[in-house]
Amino acid sequence: MNGKNSVLDSAPEYVDKKKYFWILSTFWPATPMIGIWLANETGWGIFYGLVLAVWYGVLPLLDAMFGEDFNNPPEEVVEKLEKERYYRVLTYLTVPMHYAALIVSAWWVGTQSMSWFEIGALALSLGIVNGLALNTGHELGHKKEAFDRWMAKIVLAVVGYGHFFIEHNKGHHRDVATPMDPATSRMGENIYKFSTREIPGAFRRAWGLEEQRLSRRGQSVWSFDNEILQPMVITVVLYTLLLAFFGPKMLVFLPIQMAFGWWQLTSANYIEHYGLLREKMADGRYEHQKPHHSWNSNHIVSNLVLFHLQRHSDHHAHPTRSYQSLRDFPGLPALPTGYPGAFLMAMIPQWFRSVMDPKVVNWANGDLSKIQIEDSMRAEYIKKFAHNVGADDKRGATAVAP
Repeated sequence: MNGKNSVLDSAPEYVDKKKYFWILSTFWPATPMIGIWLANETGWGIFYGLVLAVWYGVLPLLDAMFGEDFNNPPEEVVEKLEKERYYRVLTYLTVPMHYAALIVSAWWVGTQSMSWFEIGALALSLGIVNGLALNTGHELGHKKEAFDRWMAKIVLAVVGYGHFFIEHNKGHHRDVATPMDPATSRMGENIYKFSTREIPGAFRRAWGLEEQRLSRRGQSVWSFDNEILQPMVITVVLYTLLLAFFGPKMLVFLPIQMAFGWWQLTSANYIEHYGLLREKMADGRYEHQKPHHSWNSNHIVSNLVLFHLQRHSDHHAHPTRSYQSLRDFPGLPALPTGYPGAFLMAMIPQWFRSVMDPKVVNWANGDLSKIQIEDSMRAEYIKKFAHNVGADDKRGATAVAP
């Protein structure tokens, strides 16, 4: 027996109490189809908005009821836990679930008599779950196996956001919590302004990174080896077929669900690193990212429908680590609720700022120079939080670049 196997065999016993609850992440994309069934059975069109009600209403309540889970797998069992195929199979099964939700919803809109209000409600509901196809793509796209990476591209194509595969892995993880990252929000920057910077900035960064990679290989950026074009082609073919089979209503339905899907990613990016800033070292480079450069959430229910995405701190510390192995750390910056509740808060900027700004200032120990601040809000924050900082900190706060 070799040494590696000896270590695995001697690892302490660990039971993942959430093991069979992770299947909620696989079945969550089916929720729009449940809404369609309920609307058909009852005649109540309000059920087309089922996902909206569950995401923004029920899940935050369940997070409050069931609270947080701070348990970690011991480091000694992580390697063994990573090898359990069950967890990876759940992510694979989630991919066809997203396609089923899209195709069934499009079929229903194209073949049934529905008001425009009902079509809009279903499009937004579908947008939420297909926006979370980005979460499945996120989980699979960080893996090294070619099959996993292709599955990531295929699921990202559902919502037309294939460039995420490049942008997130090679761009965001490199630049996170620095002013160079369009996917890191600044304290005082509302989500609506952030979206106008993040969405185009993410695509530009992804395209530039892929252009550089292909150029090093002596290939054109328009080569089919371009990993942005690959999922883009799938999206174009998929949406063209839906339009051909289900008619002109798709010209309205598909863009709405796509746009709201993109909004889910923007919401996640907005809350995950709000105001956080890595320290700039003497050589001009930023310190290596650490767990405290991401907002974390251990809320049980929302984590179970998001493949543990909310343990975002450990994900940035160990990007290839699978969801079941992600850990919590003491003293991490913590969101007050899970992502569904935080997404809702973000859409009401004054509410979000009233909760999160004091948390950011506390994270920086009152030193505003250690926070990414929206330039137009800088004077207001210096006035508001001046009592928290000393004279040196006040001088530093005025000198920080946005």
